[in-house]
Amino acid sequence: MFIVPPPLVPGARVAVVAPAGPFDRPSFERGLELLKGRYQPVFSEHLFDTHRYLAGTDAVRGAQLQHALDDQAIKAIFAARGGYGAMRLLPSLKLTEPKWLVGFSDITALHLAAQVKGWQSLHAPVLTQLGKQSPEVVTRFFDALEGKGVPKLSGTTTVVEGVAEGTLLGGNLSVLTRLIGTKWMPSLRGAVLLIEDVGERPYRLDRMWMHLKLSGSLEGVAGIAFGEFTGCDEKDAGYGSADVMHEFARELGVPCAAGFLIGHGDVNEPVILGARVRLNATARTVSAA
Repeated sequence: MFIVPPPLVPGARVAVVAPAGPFDRPSFERGLELLKGRYQPVFSEHLFDTHRYLAGTDAVRGAQLQHALDDQAIKAIFAARGGYGAMRLLPSLKLTEPKWLVGFSDITALHLAAQVKGWQSLHAPVLTQLGKQSPEVVTRFFDALEGKGVPKLSGTTTVVEGVAEGTLLGGNLSVLTRLIGTKWMPSLRGAVLLIEDVGERPYRLDRMWMHLKLSGSLEGVAGIAFGEFTGCDEKDAGYGSADVMHEFARELGVPCAAGFLIGHGDVNEPVILGARVRLNATARTVSAA
């Protein structure tokens, strides 16, 4: 059983960190305003640092994150943006007490570390994406953090019929596969595997899936939920990313549904990683088990 971090309450003190890439300030400010309307966000003066393609040096970014993890007054940690860089912080990361880690994309590295530790975490918009979400998504975002659960999600496509129950694990496919063979890669045995990605051409998705398969990581997976694969199709090709991913899922043979609005698209529905879920691939739904 995964540990559920304590639920937030309105007015809770929460941290905003930038563990990965630098970010667009106006988009960040829109997301921050939404967060301020519910909680009391705090952040380091170094939040806006830049170092090449990173939001500051590893030491600066790691210090922000570790301080937020260690400070007992901080009840949740929100990522400003994904991009790249969170996995660089893993060797020095100490997950001290359960609290909500919130984000997606490159933040998958932190989600996976939490999954190894046995914590639930929230796969959800980062602040630069939060301000662009619908009121319904924002409500789902806060409800999940405040212990009110998350409603059933609906996808668009049945890839392999059937029903599977298991712990929802995963996140961004690119980041997930980069951690194979490290101590931050959780076992996927018995899991409902959630994956999404952005900007990866079909042959790269093929390569990443084969890495999962050849490493043995897919052995015992109970089911698969495909989020969005945004900008992953070849121009003028006679096939798309869905053709590639669905073919692999059919070969694996476990219940699989696709088209869940999770990832880099216009809508990014929050889901709790580490939660027990029921995937009804025939009905194209994911719900609490």
